[in-house]
Amino acid sequence: MSIRGWCGYPPPVWIGEMTIRPGLAHYRGALGANGLHHHHAVQVLISRGEPLIVGDAQGNEVECLAAVTPADIPHTIVRGVVDGEMLHAARESVYGSALEALVPEPHSAASWGQAGARLLELGVAGEWWRAGDRLNSPVAMPFRHPALVASMQLLPDLLAAGPVRLREVAAAAGISESRLGHLFAEQLGLPFRAYVRWLRLSRAVEFIARGSSLTEAAHLSGFSDSAHLNRVCHRSFGLAPTALTERIKFTVVE
Repeated sequence: MSIRGWCGYPPPVWIGEMTIRPGLAHYRGALGANGLHHHHAVQVLISRGEPLIVGDAQGNEVECLAAVTPADIPHTIVRGVVDGEMLHAARESVYGSALEALVPEPHSAASWGQAGARLLELGVAGEWWRAGDRLNSPVAMPFRHPALVASMQLLPDLLAAGPVRLREVAAAAGISESRLGHLFAEQLGLPFRAYVRWLRLSRAVEFIARGSSLTEAAHLSGFSDSAHLNRVCHRSFGLAPTALTERIKFTVVE
């Protein structure tokens, strides 16, 4: 089902404030439309006024006041709102796992809207995003192989040094290259190279939040250049990185 149109009103553009803290990025302001994209974070959208419209990769759209989209699932904001919130939660966190548990059909826009309605029922007033316990959904964290955990801990310090090679990470973690590659795909749901690319993008966003230019952020995060960062940002967020720098005010909390 497709729901379109702005009834004669101009669509909102991205303008607001974003707070970045370990494992969480919270945005409050206008939610604009974006292209089909996917990222390695669980996403929550909430409208503080009129309903928004989200769409999935099959072309299905749903009008809702809130939506929860699991990590690595293609999605798009078809119609944004002038006052809303967006949360990105690390999939590897307990909070991210609890949010994903609200979504029975990960690839379905209708299911994202149902999960959003459930989230609203649980209460999302104020700084709700700080209180993961409000989900009241104890979730057992999935088992992760010790070598995978060790590799994930190693990667952040390797990003700025240039190319990150699976064989070198595997050797440092004491496991074969093929086995480690399999663990990333099986237990994180993301190939090694894609996971590294996501870490680079997350690092670049943090550098931008701290005042770096796009060129500086690209270099410090290990991208080949700003054009490479631009392509990855489009693929991951459905937006150019300039959308992050022109109208969004950032706060970084350690």
